[in-house]
Amino acid sequence: MTHKIKIHLADDHLVLIDGLTNLLSTVSEFEIVGSSSNGLNIFDEVTANKAQILVLDLSMPEKDGIEVLKEFHQKGYPCKVIILSSYDDLKIIREVMNLGASGYLTKKCAGENIIEAIEVVNQGEEYFCNSVREKIFNTFTENNPKLNKKNIIPENSILTCRELEIVTLISLEYSGKEISEQLFISTNTVETHRKNIMKKLQTKNTIGLVKYAIKNNLIKS
Repeated sequence: MTHKIKIHLADDHLVLIDGLTNLLSTVSEFEIVGSSSNGLNIFDEVTANKAQILVLDLSMPEKDGIEVLKEFHQKGYPCKVIILSSYDDLKIIREVMNLGASGYLTKKCAGENIIEAIEVVNQGEEYFCNSVREKIFNTFTENNPKLNKKNIIPENSILTCRELEIVTLISLEYSGKEISEQLFISTNTVETHRKNIMKKLQTKNTIGLVKYAIKNNLIKS
């Protein structure tokens, strides 16, 4: 018997909770085990229902999403947290990721991306919707003259979009810590991607990654 992914939804708009519940209920591997309309008791509720994923709105009454994350950070996370927000401000995104959130979605793209986000985060990776990822990537492309700003994904690439971003940054001599800061992901995630990339490209060193980046027009030679 396959164990279902237990999900807790937290948003002060019941219409959104109902909509997400209806959408997520179409996935047989998901189980909605609880919901919250304010931030006061989310930690206790998530712990009690043994949720594995918390979808959390930042604009919660009585205790906002940031304060909830701080509580999780202090007490130890009982689950992985995906932030759902109306805003894509990079300062806020950086803060919540530093507090241990595993993903960030704007409400505009929630319906399109929430299922994928839960699946990715449940596997131990970070997730950002496309608009947020594009905004993050643009923050460092603007000031780096060696980066090909068109950054066209190579046709039939064996690498994922995230892996292409990491290859690009490695080729620009960013350290693992710097990459994690630029992409708002953990250093462990960066290292996992690095190993997977080298395996896919069948290279044993950074030189091979640089050659790939130049050949595929990710950076300027």
